Amino acid sequence: MRRSGGRCCPTSTALQRDVVAVAGECRTRARDVHEQATAAAAHVATDATRERARSLRGDPEMTTTDVRPADVEDVIAAARSAAPVLAANAGRADRDRRLPAESIAALRAAGAFALATPARFGGLDADLPTTVRMISELGRGCPSSAWLVAVSTETQSAFTPLMSQELLAQFYADPDTRLCGTGKPPGRGRRVADGIRVSGRWPTVSGCEDAPWALTPVVVGDGDGPPEVVGILVPTADLDIERTWDTVGMRATGSHTLVAEDVFVPRSRVLTLPTGPDGAPDLFPGRPAQPLGGAVTLLASLVGAARGALDVVGSQLHVRKPPMTQYESLAASPGARHWFADATHLIESAERDLLVLAAEIDQLIAEPTLADRDGTALRMRLNSVVRRCQDGVDLLLDLNGAAGFALDNPVQRFWRDLHVGSRHMQFNPYLAVENHARQLADVEVVR
Repeated sequence: MRRSGGRCCPTSTALQRDVVAVAGECRTRARDVHEQATAAAAHVATDATRERARSLRGDPEMTTTDVRPADVEDVIAAARSAAPVLAANAGRADRDRRLPAESIAALRAAGAFALATPARFGGLDADLPTTVRMISELGRGCPSSAWLVAVSTETQSAFTPLMSQELLAQFYADPDTRLCGTGKPPGRGRRVADGIRVSGRWPTVSGCEDAPWALTPVVVGDGDGPPEVVGILVPTADLDIERTWDTVGMRATGSHTLVAEDVFVPRSRVLTLPTGPDGAPDLFPGRPAQPLGGAVTLLASLVGAARGALDVVGSQLHVRKPPMTQYESLAASPGARHWFADATHLIESAERDLLVLAAEIDQLIAEPTLADRDGTALRMRLNSVVRRCQDGVDLLLDLNGAAGFALDNPVQRFWRDLHVGSRHMQFNPYLAVENHARQLADVEVVR
């Protein structure tokens, strides 16, 4: 730049201002075009998703326990059709800490909320590999949306076996119903005629603002005998919600606090929880691998987040110019190409292992026992998938530079959602290593 008396030349300064103004206008126009295109794709996808979903529902009289093999790819295609709707609303969902109605409608139309619904109630009754594939596809559009589908699906898979046939019919009167819940801390209950009255506070309940039902633990004590821990199925309309979830990532999961103040729960919606030899609740007797099913279901939303970030950066390779270089695009830079290749390898290998884990765990869930070594090894493999997703997305952010953290850049939202979701207790990395090391050394694992 020419200088005059140690100061910028006025002509040069004016030119610089013009260049900055034009660049800003180009960014604004590009953002507007992107938003219009995304909205248009979302509108088309919503119509296509509804039509596809209609074809997925089987005969209500069917009793099969799995999605028909010919339908599996249709289920995945429905998720792909819904993803643009979720992506178009992801920024608003993040700001509001809640999914907008359009996203919920798209998920419902795609059949996402019916993954765990038995076929006899009009649902998909999908196996675990199909479930994780669908949730991962949804995560490419909005990880929070995928997380909420995962939470509802796995909570249903874990607890509907404890429900009576009459209660199941009530719960699945809407085959697309959703269930939120938590395991701790328990509320307090007292027995009354025909049921119990409950008071309590349950924090970090994902999706509680939109799920029609909640399932929470309650300690019931009347002074006669020891207290009993039970589960209660209660309409969220009977509960208060404190909007306490305000985090860096997974904001749209709306994992707020549920509050009950002397709420009546009829006996028909009080679930007796199985107990172990020590008298403590054992939620999965004869199903010791069920928690691993929950882990891999949640993991699918995180793998989807990594793939979503890869999609965005991949679309920029030939249009984004590395700053302070002679290269006209990222694709022209050997270093950037190698960085992108490493990120792609990490994320694609995580996707492959997710599907392998889902298939293995799906088989184990039906088994009445699970060897400690198998359980700890599977936890290590789950955490390996998490780490590869984290590392892959970090590489992608390197390619975006500081601009990748602009709030209108979807890459940073994928990064935030991934790094918050991967800190869920199901993916505790140091306990996974500790327990696997204990098992290998023939030391009792931490329960």
